[in-house]
Amino acid sequence: MDMAHSPRLAWERGAATAQTRAPAADRPPARIAIIDPAALGEPSFRARWEMLAREAAEPNPFLEPWFLLPGLARWGKAGRATIKAFFIGERLCGLYPVVRAQRSYGYPVAHATGWLHANAFCGTPLVARGFEHAFWRALFAHFDRSARRALFLHVPMMPERGPVGEALEEVLAEQGRARTLARRESRAMLASDAGPAAYLEISMTAKKRKELRRQHARLAELGDLTFERCEGDERIAHWTREFLALEASGWKGEAGSALASHADTTGFFAETLAGAAAAGRLERLALRLDGAPVAMLANFLCPPAAFSFKTAFDERFARFSPGLLLQLENLALMERPGIEWADSCAAEGHSMIERLWREKRTLASHNIAIAGRPRRALYGALMRWENRRRIIRPGRPE
Repeated sequence: MDMAHSPRLAWERGAATAQTRAPAADRPPARIAIIDPAALGEPSFRARWEMLAREAAEPNPFLEPWFLLPGLARWGKAGRATIKAFFIGERLCGLYPVVRAQRSYGYPVAHATGWLHANAFCGTPLVARGFEHAFWRALFAHFDRSARRALFLHVPMMPERGPVGEALEEVLAEQGRARTLARRESRAMLASDAGPAAYLEISMTAKKRKELRRQHARLAELGDLTFERCEGDERIAHWTREFLALEASGWKGEAGSALASHADTTGFFAETLAGAAAAGRLERLALRLDGAPVAMLANFLCPPAAFSFKTAFDERFARFSPGLLLQLENLALMERPGIEWADSCAAEGHSMIERLWREKRTLASHNIAIAGRPRRALYGALMRWENRRRIIRPGRPE
């Protein structure tokens, strides 16, 4: 079945398909097609999607089927999220979820934005290796022709280093397209040729390493202290329930921000972990005392990268730093075949992980001009006004 043109999967309304350049005789046309989110799970499209994830120039687990579909089912409908699929001929070469928003910076300014939810930590589009520039050209051409009321395109949480982000910069320069930086953040990452032991020596002083050994010994005095590392889906439902209970037992549970505090995040977490395990993308770590978890961690493995998705620890044992002790075991990622770096997915300045992971991954959110000259001129005026207002009123929250 032709997935790009099937009425069950995509409808090319007016300018929904945009060829960016007249293709060479031997090159298939490039186009953006709008995919109905309800049809994303159709088996033959999902097979193409999974192949795209394997061929991606940059890994992003948060846009793979097992992660994106559960999120769209719970939160995508409210924002009317749509999927922009980039095709070269009949080959799926890019995928990016987008939503139309009516407000920006608290003001009634319509725009389009890459869609993420609160538990998705990277906004890089899935783009097949070698098609990074073609993807951005096609996406911008699509929004130039079908901007509707949108004044600009917001591209959130794009890593500054990497082939997709670098291609974005080059296409913006190539087209002379205006762009403003909306936000920049840096978070801990693991990227070193050193082995775990050598890296630990570089990251921590001898005094701190001695203190961690002491904490481990004191914790072990309380019972049978064991470490486990699991892949696959063995006892995945039980492990998930343990994690949810552990996280909810601490301050997040008291604040109502734990995954278990809401039915939608509870279901999302369970479905996502099960899907990641089935896809061979999940690694689970746990530190246990007499069989009960005192620290747990879920990693997504997307070679050449790993992403630390969620972690939790038992706050009753905080004096023993169980979360940090578990992270010492997590340094084994550095020796794992196929893994070159790891993203902590932690907030900038995270007090625990930045004591150990010394490298940084910088992500930027961009506002990009779209449509014709009049609208781009209006966009430029708005951004100049907003930038001036930020200078006049420093410290204004986003």
